[in-house]
Amino acid sequence: MELSITLIIIIITSLVSISAMNNQNMVNEMIFFPPSVNSGQWYRFFSCGLIHADLGHLGFNMLSLYLFGIGTATHATEGPAYSGVEYSFIYVFGDKGKLLYLGMYILALLASLLPTYFKNRHNYHYRSLGASGAVSAVIFAGILFDPLSGIGFFFLPVFIAGFIYAILFLVVSQWMERRGQDNINHSAHIFGALFGLAFTFFACRYIGGFNIFDYFMELIKNASPKDFIQFGSN
Repeated sequence: MELSITLIIIIITSLVSISAMNNQNMVNEMIFFPPSVNSGQWYRFFSCGLIHADLGHLGFNMLSLYLFGIGTATHATEGPAYSGVEYSFIYVFGDKGKLLYLGMYILALLASLLPTYFKNRHNYHYRSLGASGAVSAVIFAGILFDPLSGIGFFFLPVFIAGFIYAILFLVVSQWMERRGQDNINHSAHIFGALFGLAFTFFACRYIGGFNIFDYFMELIKNASPKDFIQFGSN
């Protein structure tokens, strides 16, 4: 496998995150802190996506990015070489695919945190870190390309169609955001996911000349009930 954009992001993010875990000054300079953004440190919208709270946080995000960004080899004579979003972008957009994929990831870091910023721009107690917003964009872009691909829940032998997972994800994230009883920025997940959908739709429609929404709906319309939920290995 070539050194893809996804692998480059994973390597850089992992190296920076692990370094920052042992360097609090580095965390302080890179973390998303709205009052510092008010002072002109706009880079924090992006730098915070390079650091994570711990190895579990980092591992979950990077594994998710790998699974949806690269995916598995398709061995197909036509279509992308791998099932992930990066390769779907290359298939649809040709030489511009990698640049568009990277652009979506970077812009998703900004888009996912804008609502958080406006809500907490004068909150000196608020901080946020992690690439979850951008990873959510990649996941939802992947669901738009393949809405019937099964998504599992940790080690449970149950897989549900991607579009059903997307609905549940947004509903549960919104509910948890309103509860506000944990230290997770669910708003970044929601808006990152929505940005991934919007970016992919408009890029396909106006750059690739491909109406991905019609394609998405056609796949769901022609699906059978067994495509919606599966038990056992996927």
